[in-house]
Amino acid sequence: MIKKTLYFGNPAYLSLKNAQMVIKLPEVENNDTLPDSFKAKNTITKPIEDIGIVVLDNKQITITSGLLEALLENNSAVITCDSKGMPTGLMLPLYGNTTQNERFRAQIEASLPLKKQLWQQTIQHKIANQATVLKDIVNVETGCMHTWVREVRSGDPDNLEGRAAAYYWKNLFGHIPGFNRERTGVPPNNLLNYGYAILRAVIARALVSSGLLPTLGIHHHNRYNAYCLADDIMEPYRPYVDKLVLEIVNRYGENVELTRDIKAELLTIPTIDVTIQGKRSPLMIAATQTTASLHKCFAGEHRRMHYPEM
Repeated sequence: MIKKTLYFGNPAYLSLKNAQMVIKLPEVENNDTLPDSFKAKNTITKPIEDIGIVVLDNKQITITSGLLEALLENNSAVITCDSKGMPTGLMLPLYGNTTQNERFRAQIEASLPLKKQLWQQTIQHKIANQATVLKDIVNVETGCMHTWVREVRSGDPDNLEGRAAAYYWKNLFGHIPGFNRERTGVPPNNLLNYGYAILRAVIARALVSSGLLPTLGIHHHNRYNAYCLADDIMEPYRPYVDKLVLEIVNRYGENVELTRDIKAELLTIPTIDVTIQGKRSPLMIAATQTTASLHKCFAGEHRRMHYPEM
């Protein structure tokens, strides 16, 4: 079952009762002129087991420790946002699998050649998916990108990922004056940043559920990054976010702002249909298949990871 993504952009009281998230609005709760019967009808409940991601985007949200505990025990990801509405924090459970210690050990002891081979597969799938976005949406020649897919070597020592990225961004948003793919760049970088933050939470959650350490990457190794492995594994999934952002730009224009309506569209990322192992699946479910295959590679049971193909 696909888990729900809950977004809170207004003041709210969030608590736990009978394994349910209880949602109350302070403007209703604090209005003494309203009858208790009306207040009761405006109390919303959501089963904890149905929740996959919670986004807290208002400084006047109150959430109880009991609810946080229940969400984390259910392997839900909790995202907090800054004053600009951009995701800035991510909370995940410390454990998410019954054989976690064994899986941690296999991940930690993974050889360098294995990690390089896994990174090779990751980059091949990323470039292939980028090529599909360019061909199907922008109608750009992608022969060079398919050549790069075949030429990626173990560990990508030739940095074909970077070469493909330069070609990709030039043709995807090159028509927008001053566009470069960077966090502080002109729109639609704002939309890309938000979408990638949601995607990162989905992947990190899947890694924890597979009993893996999100902080120990196969390629990324920034000492200050707690989610290096999530940043690795999300690479082939990024083109799905890019495609959604491009569709939004085509509808709203080049200088699109990150409004609540736009956020609502980006929050559908976990439910995007993808094709993995020849079958269609919501992105959130596909992510768990990817991370499960990664564990099997670390354990020596498989040699290839399962990534979605566009």
